[in-house]
Amino acid sequence: MKIKGLRWWIVGLVALATVINYIDRQALGILWPEIAKDLQLGDSSKEVYSYIALFFTAAYAISKGLSGRIFDIIGTKIGFIVSIVIWSIAAMLHAVASSAASFTFFRVLLGLGEAGNWPGATKSNAEWFPSEERAFAQGIFNSGASMGAIISAPLIAALFAWIGWKGTFIFIGAIGFIWIMPWLFLNRDVPKMNVLLTEEEKAYILKDQATLNSNVEDKGLGWIELLQYKQSWAVLIARFMLDPIWWFFVLWLPLYLNEQFGFNVKEIGAFAWIPYVGAAIGSLLGGWMAKYLIKSGWTVNKTRKWLIIIAGVLIVIGMLGGSQAANPTVAMLLIALVLFGFQVAIGNIQTLPSDYFSDKSVGTLSGLGGTAAALGTILFSTVLIPSISEESYFLVFLLGALLVPLGVGAILFLGGNIHRLRLK
Repeated sequence: MKIKGLRWWIVGLVALATVINYIDRQALGILWPEIAKDLQLGDSSKEVYSYIALFFTAAYAISKGLSGRIFDIIGTKIGFIVSIVIWSIAAMLHAVASSAASFTFFRVLLGLGEAGNWPGATKSNAEWFPSEERAFAQGIFNSGASMGAIISAPLIAALFAWIGWKGTFIFIGAIGFIWIMPWLFLNRDVPKMNVLLTEEEKAYILKDQATLNSNVEDKGLGWIELLQYKQSWAVLIARFMLDPIWWFFVLWLPLYLNEQFGFNVKEIGAFAWIPYVGAAIGSLLGGWMAKYLIKSGWTVNKTRKWLIIIAGVLIVIGMLGGSQAANPTVAMLLIALVLFGFQVAIGNIQTLPSDYFSDKSVGTLSGLGGTAAALGTILFSTVLIPSISEESYFLVFLLGALLVPLGVGAILFLGGNIHRLRLK
């Protein structure tokens, strides 16, 4: 049996895994006002949440670098299964947490598992798509994060009303195990040897994946070898600067709505999904534009850089406007603009490892990029978030706007001409 368009089924499953990833990730923030009441945290609720978020992000940072290297060694098929099993079990274990310490422990376990999804997806796209389609595939994958964020707020609010917060964690954690079945059926092997792939699609996928370098590249580059290239540093610095903007909203949007506008869980569920519609559109449109421009004759270099620059301008406009937002509707629309721009930019930035290196090094560099992103988020959160009051959200938005030129500048000044590198 052959399946036409198998690569789209594969990226669709990766996007679905990302939806599940974000539902599991965002549950704690949405449910925290009620959990904090049960734990009787009182005025320390926000401080406790900030430390839990910090430990989650630290575990996520450590696991990103390790996961990328592991995916390059064991492959995407098994790598995804290991990741989703770990994070699904961790999500379900939240139901038995009874203290800040136990929530922190299960949150760390969740971070260790969830981190593999990103380097795994980038590596999978490098394996299953030719260069002109990779940004679009990355956009489909990234839209899973946005769709997960859109779905999670109303879904979790509804589950909370039905089965309480403990039952909600069990329910969402169980979803990951269902995902494994179609993944095992469709992703039987890499494209070169997958028996479900038609010969025409196989030839199309593999047309520009011939190895251009020496045997060192055939084995894949390690962390130290990759860091010898300024192009790797362009990716790392861009992720370090830009990702904290996304993570601020992922981790803190529910509490922002609670503190700034007095929203409860039900009201958070009604509003918190709106910005992620912008993110979903940015994911798909940014990837489609890259595909369109490259097929229209633009070089990969020109396409990636111009889309990243335009996206950066949109992020800055949204962040500066959001710092002045006086009502929740305006705030959500401006944040939607920020996340739209972020996804256009990040979809192209995440594609850079496969533009510069072969697929046997993509997971490792993507994982390092994820670690840099998480470290930037930790620094951002440690410096500002714990001290936020109603009056100081302005400072967070302002700092986010200032980070953007640094991230975009790294691509422009260190990234060089974006093409497959000939190794040292």
